[in-house]
Amino acid sequence: MVLVLSMVVVISVTINGWQYLSRRKLDQNLHEINETLADIVSRESAEKVFIRTDEKNIQLFLIQINRLLDYNQKVRADYSKSKESLRKMLSNISHDMKTPLTVILGYGEKLKLNHKMTEKERSEIIVRLHKKTLSIIALMDKFFDLVKIEADDYAIPLSRIAINEICRKNVLEFFESLQAKDLQVELEIPEERYYILGNEEALNRILSNLISNAIRYGSDGGVFGLTLREDRKYIAIDIWDKGKGITEVHQDRVFDRLYTLDDARNPQFLGSGLGLSITKRLTEAMKGSIQLKSKPYKKTVFTCVFKRIMY
Repeated sequence: MVLVLSMVVVISVTINGWQYLSRRKLDQNLHEINETLADIVSRESAEKVFIRTDEKNIQLFLIQINRLLDYNQKVRADYSKSKESLRKMLSNISHDMKTPLTVILGYGEKLKLNHKMTEKERSEIIVRLHKKTLSIIALMDKFFDLVKIEADDYAIPLSRIAINEICRKNVLEFFESLQAKDLQVELEIPEERYYILGNEEALNRILSNLISNAIRYGSDGGVFGLTLREDRKYIAIDIWDKGKGITEVHQDRVFDRLYTLDDARNPQFLGSGLGLSITKRLTEAMKGSIQLKSKPYKKTVFTCVFKRIMY
């Protein structure tokens, strides 16, 4: 009986001792984790928590902590990038608004102070004032549209639409601009009707942005083109020119929010960098994709690809 009691006591002591050592080791691990985390947070570093331990639960805990640290680092990087983009956007918009506002102010002072101005001169200045005012309104509309799109507050209902006629109509709307630039127009739009799941208003805006860019910045190549092509699964719209193009180093960034086109092509590209950002987001909202390929003075092509819907 005494032997049995002795064995029970020894076993109890052993278990208690093992539990004490385990708790002490656990406390040490948790203390080390706490100290390491506090150091990482205070220094805002991208380090991870690495602790030597045989405890399976502590190992799993460390895995989740390091996943959280990775996520936190990504959030910080995205925030920093977004903050810098916002700063650049505000700077660009401020610059773009300052120029026409200065012109408007000059015209206003001229109308106010020049009493010898003829009625014809006065009418011409009023027309210029109106044009400059519209340019400011258009810039602000782009800014607010981009904000709404990025905040998912821009309704884009999708339905089955025929894409051929939309392409023709958008080129026709730029007919006078194409003529004014003396551009040769090359269209490849099949008679067979192609259908996509899209939004006609959004597609009109996408095409309008890309066509106006090609006319404005690629007209030195002497030609404008739009090609509509398909395979059994996808529909692609190529809008191209043979102008100065976009250097390879910038091609991956032209769709970035607020990446100004003066960086992307040439010094004449002065703007807020909103048009192509809006174009990309509208394309993606219709479950499509957009890409750019450019070889200066050979061919610069913006391609929108959408999933095809059969009859």
